[in-house]
Amino acid sequence: MRGTSFFAGPRPADRLMTAASLRPWQVSVGGITALMLTVGIARFAYTPLLPLMHAQAGVGDALGGGLAAINYAGYMSGALIASLVEAPQWRYRLYLAGLLLGLLSTALMPLAPSVPLWALSRYLGGLAGAAGMLLGSGLVLGFLIRAGRRPELGVHFMGLGLGIVLSAIGAMSMDALRWDWAAHWWGFVAIGVALLALAWHWRPPLPPPLAPTAHTQGTAPSTTWMRLMLAAYFCAGWGFVIHATFTVAIVERQPLLQGQGPWAWLLVGVAATPAVFLWDRIARRFGDLEALIAAFALQTLSVVLPAMSDGLAAALTGALLYGATFIGLVSLTLALVGRRSPGNPGKAMARLTLSYGAAQVSAPALAGAMAQASGSYRGALWITAAVLVVGLVLVVALRRLEQQRP
Repeated sequence: MRGTSFFAGPRPADRLMTAASLRPWQVSVGGITALMLTVGIARFAYTPLLPLMHAQAGVGDALGGGLAAINYAGYMSGALIASLVEAPQWRYRLYLAGLLLGLLSTALMPLAPSVPLWALSRYLGGLAGAAGMLLGSGLVLGFLIRAGRRPELGVHFMGLGLGIVLSAIGAMSMDALRWDWAAHWWGFVAIGVALLALAWHWRPPLPPPLAPTAHTQGTAPSTTWMRLMLAAYFCAGWGFVIHATFTVAIVERQPLLQGQGPWAWLLVGVAATPAVFLWDRIARRFGDLEALIAAFALQTLSVVLPAMSDGLAAALTGALLYGATFIGLVSLTLALVGRRSPGNPGKAMARLTLSYGAAQVSAPALAGAMAQASGSYRGALWITAAVLVVGLVLVVALRRLEQQRP
């Protein structure tokens, strides 16, 4: 590993050497593997394993949704911390801590069938996810800006799609070996060790101290613009978390579709991985807000389809559309806000993500309680579709606000 003390941080000479010796593609790969660990394993492995834990470990719908809500409470806590920390050295340390927490939180899950232990695991996994998504994304984006590369996060957010694919294939492979729920988690721990090694070795370098120059200050968005964006991103977070938590469970709940849940989750990842490039291209050609409007519309359709039909075609088409759109909503929004705050893009992303996290805490708990009471996720899906429509309207209002600017 490179010459770095976790608590003291890199020495100035080491920092210069590290930044000069790393190539952009290495930093991108390090960021991708970090997302695969902190989000793909620490968060997304829970989704394909939820039906198995329901059958073998007594995790009901309400508890399943509650644990997901705790995970997002951890994510929101991490976003709050990231929004308050200014010093680059501390943001760098917290990012490294998040990588370690991604592995630790996964290892806690199979230790015992204990709700308090699972709750601790999910909370720590949420902190890890915030480190990977916000601190990691900010470090990668800042590195690309300093290196003179295009300030886009499409390649970086491939890690989300690849993390979903990894969690789906890993769960399906361990299912084929007839491993129980605890063995599945230990399998993901082993995968996480390999991801941690690569993410740590090619981690982004420590950024230089903040300097309040005209270049780094940029043009701050107006208060009205930020309020509309915060509200729209809350709606995006609601749409994201319902699918991310319950996609497999929704499919498995249908008698004719039992055993097909992991395939639906795999399709989410397969769609998400290349979609990041498509959304970057759409945004370049038509504009960021136009691309966000299209993503909201398609994600609404991804929710409406399984709400209207119990068939496999509707479930799989919804999974494909969800995978192709949630990644666009995240990457386009965070990159847009990050470009408007080039001096500290990670902090700007973190503030916006507090709104996203608020939806992620409330939505799964409500959906799980509704499903347990009614025996179906249909009501939760219709509520989610309505929330996404509100998000679409808010982005349209943002576009009108931009058009009115002198």
